[in-house]
Amino acid sequence: MKHISILVPETAVIESIADPGYLFRMVNEFLESSGKPALFHVQLVGLSKETRLNNSLFSVHADKLIDEVKKTDLIFIPALSGHMKTALELNKDFLPWIIDHYHKGAEVASLCIGAFLLASTGLLKGKQCSTHWLHATEFREMFPDVTLVDGSIITEEQRIYSSGGANSYWNLLLYLVEKYTDRDTAILASKFFAIDIDRESQAAFMMFQGQKDHEDIEIKKVQEFIESNYQDKITVDQLAGMSALGRRSFERRFSKATNNTVVEYIQRVKIEAAKRSFESSRKNITEVMFDVGYTDTKAFRDVFKKITGLTPIEYRNKYNKQAVPA
Repeated sequence: MKHISILVPETAVIESIADPGYLFRMVNEFLESSGKPALFHVQLVGLSKETRLNNSLFSVHADKLIDEVKKTDLIFIPALSGHMKTALELNKDFLPWIIDHYHKGAEVASLCIGAFLLASTGLLKGKQCSTHWLHATEFREMFPDVTLVDGSIITEEQRIYSSGGANSYWNLLLYLVEKYTDRDTAILASKFFAIDIDRESQAAFMMFQGQKDHEDIEIKKVQEFIESNYQDKITVDQLAGMSALGRRSFERRFSKATNNTVVEYIQRVKIEAAKRSFESSRKNITEVMFDVGYTDTKAFRDVFKKITGLTPIEYRNKYNKQAVPA
């Protein structure tokens, strides 16, 4: 029997507490219906017996307090909400408990921005991690010794798991079901919950908003210029000249401020504009390509797929249901 501890943190997103429990209890039912014994013992574990969430709209009752759990095999850290530093302060008493059980052999999995609480343990130092794409910049600033993998749905390293944004944590849950049971059970669970199994990237869902949470005024001006002129051909030398810096100095300063190279930033701005056009207009692929400043179909397609994980046609068909020509 595998003992699963689902934490009940303050400010948690209630779905990310309920969903793991629901899934693993259903997997027990699947196993029993096929003549096999139930495999998972699932408990909610908290700092107090009752935790009120969503401005006390919900009340979650823990099965056990942390000091009552002497051994566990898998710890789930649900997604948090609100101001991250405040949320981490409210939940800091979980940290030594998580660290202790990890060193005793437990596996630890964070869901969405539960990665912030996981990273606060120090267990991720020097390791890879996934989290919601919207919080990537904040995460990097708070935990520079953790390698955040952009766009990843699941990361796994040394018995530590993390998932990408929002409902992509279901893919991590299915991944763990397969690890603990078998492929057939994971597929059955994916069909029961109508979850696309084996999705590897959250890139198609990412909205690029420009990394402007920095104090470099000159670089912000360059970013704004790129965003206002994405339809034109923009060169690194042109932008360096605007900032009155040599090319190498400009590129280093830009990367430090934005976590992107200049070329990557230009590409991401152009592709974000293309995504919006595909979602809301009836323009074909070539028209959109020209609108965002590309003239080479292959180059546009390659960059688009690199950033979103989908080809332009696949993206348009997924997010725009109006029939339009290719």
